[in-house]
Amino acid sequence: MSVSSLRSFEYLEGLPGTTFNRLYKQPSTALAIFRRMLTHLAKSFVMALLYSGRPLPVTNLEAWVRPNGKRERDNAISLLERLHILLAKNTPGKSRTYDLTHPFASSLRLALTGGGRHNSFGVPSKVKSRDTITIAELDEFARKQWEGVLGYMVGSTGIGLADHGVLLSPGVKKLLEIGKLVEVRGRTVEITQDGFAFILQEVNAQVWTMLILYLQNAGALNMEEVDILSFLFMLGSLELGLPYSRANLTETQIQMLQDLGDYGIIYQPPASTSNVFYPTRLATTLTSDTSGLRSSSLAPTSDGSRGYIVVETNYRIYAYTSSNLQIAILTLFTRLITRYPNMVAGKITRESIRRAVGMGVTSDQIISYLTTHAHPQMHNKNSTVLPPTVVDQIRLWQLEGDRMKATVGFLFKDFNTQAEYEGSCRYAEEIGVLVWKQDRERKFFVTRHEQVATFLRNKTARGS
Repeated sequence: MSVSSLRSFEYLEGLPGTTFNRLYKQPSTALAIFRRMLTHLAKSFVMALLYSGRPLPVTNLEAWVRPNGKRERDNAISLLERLHILLAKNTPGKSRTYDLTHPFASSLRLALTGGGRHNSFGVPSKVKSRDTITIAELDEFARKQWEGVLGYMVGSTGIGLADHGVLLSPGVKKLLEIGKLVEVRGRTVEITQDGFAFILQEVNAQVWTMLILYLQNAGALNMEEVDILSFLFMLGSLELGLPYSRANLTETQIQMLQDLGDYGIIYQPPASTSNVFYPTRLATTLTSDTSGLRSSSLAPTSDGSRGYIVVETNYRIYAYTSSNLQIAILTLFTRLITRYPNMVAGKITRESIRRAVGMGVTSDQIISYLTTHAHPQMHNKNSTVLPPTVVDQIRLWQLEGDRMKATVGFLFKDFNTQAEYEGSCRYAEEIGVLVWKQDRERKFFVTRHEQVATFLRNKTARGS
């Protein structure tokens, strides 16, 4: 699961079942979740049940999975249950069965086979040739708007960012403040710890972070949460470069068009009489691993051809860029020494890394950023992109301040018998959620509790 999909999944996981029932009435939502948030095994289970017409006994489902694939099977079932796609049925005197929830199954079949008048995949519209906009122009609009948001955040590093020429709306600035990505003190805007971590994420993860903040504040804006989610999943299914009609959108979704335009996700023609909108690449890649800013220097291609950073074994950095935004990001974890018209030179030092770590940036994020944006020569020179000595030292500088590691999870204790404790503990270890155990006091700590709790309930129901 990609980072962007993981962020949206974490939000969806906390929604009640009634919300899922409303969401799954839209075929575009069902298809997006099926394509981007399910593992290969979970997809196999869904497709096996989609046209079967009857519930599937647990024994039949288990027979499809190799004996050594128990962990993958349990994880797939747990994922489907948390997304309210799979429903377990217990009938007295009969074996336990699984079936797909009705709204999801009905919408997914409709999405795969077509038909209906749901319009959940958008309604293409026609515009006059003089009013059309090219894909290149959409990419430039998205790049300018999104880098304007990032520039507003990192402007406090001291690097001038006025060249972006983007005037952010009060709503964008307020959302950044509510999300604790920046702090506003009088007329001064300062980036926070979470803001530093946000800047170093890949573009799709950044977009989803902002959209989830938007969703979390939907109530204060008198907007329907289900309409927002449905519209976002619909955007991921639209075709880049085509105009779409606003006529079939709800009031919430029409209000979203203006808000999403501030981030470069949607483009609306300036004419007041226009009744169409264009999804930009930031929108059409919402449920994809493809970068949402192909034309931006912050979104390198898979072969590293857009990389601009050279890292030497003596910890020196040379960045071949004139972008104030890129230079400002480098100052987050680098001590810059010299600046030329098309290049800056600096050095990774203990102080610069410790300063970044103190602001919430991790060594892995720094290493990932340097690797992702490495110059093509860095890819051709060695089997490893960055010098191993630099990578190890960045991690060691972070570890100097890491004396304790906190893990969020759940403690299981007070077991009735030793056998009950050992069985549950062994199961938690098999599915990969066990963090710590103490046999003497019959306690263990796990990162997730749903599957372990289900295991205990099933064991109690069987009377063993």
